[in-house]
This record gives sequence, structure tokens and C-alpha cells, in this order.
Amino acid sequence: MALLKYRDVEILRKEHVVLKHVDFEIQPGQFTYLIGKVGSGKSSLLKSIYAEIPIEQGEAEVLGYNLREIRRKEIPQLRRQIGIVFQDFQLLTDRNVYLNLRFVLDATGWKDQHEIDDRIEEVLKEVGMLNKSYKMPHELSGGEQQRIVIARALLNRPKLILADEPTGNLDPATGEQIVSNLHQIASQGTAVIMATHNLQLVDQFPARVLKCEDKKLEEQADDKPSTKEEETKEKELPQEEPKEEPQEELYQPDGPQEDQGDTEGGDVTDGETKE
Repeated sequence: MALLKYRDVEILRKEHVVLKHVDFEIQPGQFTYLIGKVGSGKSSLLKSIYAEIPIEQGEAEVLGYNLREIRRKEIPQLRRQIGIVFQDFQLLTDRNVYLNLRFVLDATGWKDQHEIDDRIEEVLKEVGMLNKSYKMPHELSGGEQQRIVIARALLNRPKLILADEPTGNLDPATGEQIVSNLHQIASQGTAVIMATHNLQLVDQFPARVLKCEDKKLEEQADDKPSTKEEETKEKELPQEEPKEEPQEELYQPDGPQEDQGDTEGGDVTDGETKE
């Protein structure tokens, strides 16, 4: 049974259509990449899944909740079944790793101290950070902080993890470790949707790929060239040289003429807006 079903969904931000006619499903244990240019709708799609952005058109069901009819008081219950991994970590800087994780369990109704300690130990062990529970966030590297964020996302044994550019602030080697961790989590039965612009990681750790482009969400077929090949082909495409139009000969009167300097226009750079 699918954990998530979208049928002809339209997603808006500030009354502007970001994505339309969105159709896809997510199965238990499935790893899915969400790719696309900056501003193409990746983050908006993820936010719609945990009811941060309302869905007003189409059919959308996540973990048994109808997102068109979900009540405000039901949203926290939905989010307890979803683990969220942010690019900028969002750890509480005034407390150590253990207390960061303890805060989440306290907020979601855990009461038994032994169960709390056991669960924190389990998730830290799963991400290889068992010996860092006493550390403050500023004492950890970026990769270590992101592993703590993944541990936090695992606390309530979610059926679905949403990772929004989880490697965006990390060096390549650390990014590979994080993606490997997420693939391992998926292999244990938790579905993972990872938004990324790092196509090298997509090639290195193959999985299903959905692409946001031209306000649409399309699945990339297995028989299409890899994302790395597409990038290479784009770079290797020959650039057409501009054709020079013949200049008309103008009547020039006799006598010395002043040199006419060429006039060049300024470059215009298109800016991109992040979500």
C-alpha cells in the first residue's frame, strides 16, 4: 500500500502556481530523488507533504491523511510519522546532542526515562554518533551535525523521511556518507524522498528520480542517459557562431574622417530566487 498518493495536484506559493498536474506515489522503503533547478518547486512539494503548504486542488493522501481535508489539530499527528532532514540542521544551539534528541521525544509524548535513553542510544548508534551525545552543536563538524539531524528524524520511527538538500552545506566526501546513510535507512523499510541539485550523487547512488521542470513533475525513465551524461552532453554541444550580416556601403565625403568607436552593451545576468 502506498504511503503517499498525489493525483492532479496543484501547488501554489503566494497565489502563484509552482507545480501543476502532479501525479506520483511513494511505496514503503522506496528511495526517491527530487531534482530540478533552484526555484523549480522541490522544496514546495516537500512542504506540501507535511502540510506546511495547503493543497487546494487535486487529490493528496499521505500516511492515511487526506491533505485536502486535514484539520489543524491533526497536522502534528501526521508530522510525528514523518522525519524531516533540513539543509541548515536547525539544532538547538543551547543544549547538547542528547538534550536535542530528548527535546523531540518529550514534545511527542514519550514519558518513560529508560525508553527515552534506549531510543536515543539506538538512533545515535544507527548514524555512527553514539560517542557524541555530550557534544554541543558548535563542537561538531557539518557532517556530524547532519548525522544528528538524521538521528533526530529517526526518533519516532517514521514511515517516511523528507530530506531537503541534506548535502548542500557539506564537502563531497561527507555528502556521500550522508546519502549512503539515507539509502541504508530506506533499505530497512523507511521511504526516503531527497531533494538535491547534486547530480553526481544521483549517479553514484542510483534510485528513482523525479524531476521538477516547467511547473511539472516528471519521472525520469531508466533508459534515459544518466544525469552525468546529460551534463556532459550539454557542455559538449557546439556553440553556433553568430552570423555577420553584410554591411551596406555608405557614401563617404572626401576628406579626413573621425574614427567611430564600437559601443558594447552591458551583460545582463538573470537572477534566480530560492524557495
